[in-house]
Amino acid sequence: MRYVRFWKDKIQWGIINEGLVKVLDGDFLQGGQATGEELALEDLKLLAPVQPGKIVCVGLNYIDHATEMNLAVPEEPILFLKPPSAILQHNGTIEYPSISSRVDFEAELAIVIGKQARLISEDQAAEYIFGYTCANDVTARDLQQRDGQWSRAKSFDTFLPLGPWIETAVNPGGLEVELRLNGEIKQKSNTRNFIFPVNYMVSFISQVMTLEPGDVIITGTPPGVGAMEQGDEVVIWIQGIGELKNFVGKGSFNGK
Repeated sequence: MRYVRFWKDKIQWGIINEGLVKVLDGDFLQGGQATGEELALEDLKLLAPVQPGKIVCVGLNYIDHATEMNLAVPEEPILFLKPPSAILQHNGTIEYPSISSRVDFEAELAIVIGKQARLISEDQAAEYIFGYTCANDVTARDLQQRDGQWSRAKSFDTFLPLGPWIETAVNPGGLEVELRLNGEIKQKSNTRNFIFPVNYMVSFISQVMTLEPGDVIITGTPPGVGAMEQGDEVVIWIQGIGELKNFVGKGSFNGK
């Protein structure tokens, strides 16, 4: 099923069925039930499908991306965090910080956690996954190189487009992942090229930190990472999930 979070007079949740949204009486992650009301999907403003307490990111997780970059394949997942304040909804505008001269796209499959997970095994991991969505791990590449670490470069407001919905009925083991910039394909791979598969990542992260319902794990990006400019349209398509579309616009930075 496809679960959405949307705005219509207030924040609401629903299930998509043939272009209609069956409205729920609360958050689907907290057991929201159908009210009987149905709304046309095209009339709704979609929000990011979850409000996670944390976003855990896995770096360098496609074998073809490691090959492209001439980097050694990591022996275990490389982890970093993005703040919830970076989340941006489908059709929202990525703000290009004035302090940066190079902002990159990174298409990623996102995992949404469905129940608390701590110290779980790889065999147990699927029980703790609610579903999957699309993500863009936007990165100010020049700041990443300047800082020598990733926190500032990946944490600006709007630097994590997420959505448009959560798909529960998909097998993450062989999904095509594609990114189009102004209609031109820039990234294209398949999750079968993951160095660390989904269940392994969830288990590994749960050994480090407790995962809570609604937390998001983004799983690494394929080869072809590149720069975006103001005025660009960026679309991430993942097989069985759908398209996440965003635009790039002018941002601001008040730091010194």
